[in-house]
Amino acid sequence: MGPILFLIYINDLDYGIRNWILKFADNTKVFSRANGSEDCASLQKDLDTLVNWSEEWQMLFNVGKCKVMHFGRNNPSNDYYMKSQKLEITDTEKDLGIVITSDLKSSQQCSDAYAKANRILGMIKRGLLFLNQSIFYFSCTNRWSGRI
Repeated sequence: MGPILFLIYINDLDYGIRNWILKFADNTKVFSRANGSEDCASLQKDLDTLVNWSEEWQMLFNVGKCKVMHFGRNNPSNDYYMKSQKLEITDTEKDLGIVITSDLKSSQQCSDAYAKANRILGMIKRGLLFLNQSIFYFSCTNRWSGRI
């Protein structure tokens, strides 16, 4: 019942927001194309609206965890604020296990996956005291054939 009550509680979070907003569990993302000062001002107004909502409903944002990512070469790279605190600008962020970079390239995601796979393989190798190919073959064939 807890998650349902939470969803009902934050259901009106996006009222008054002019730009795109994504809500997932306790994460909120506001984004838009920022071609000029008007677009940047609109994003800042949406952030102010979110702060006002959070103060009214006593469900404050952790401003220290809030970040800004700018995409594209023509982006004005404006500074944004919540509660008069400047939001940190980042080039890389991990969201739901996916690494997103400001240049939208997947090389960081691939590097992280490679490093994680190597760590797991190293852990498996250190965990095996006796490496013998016949044991691995026997174990795999019996497992796939359904025999124990």
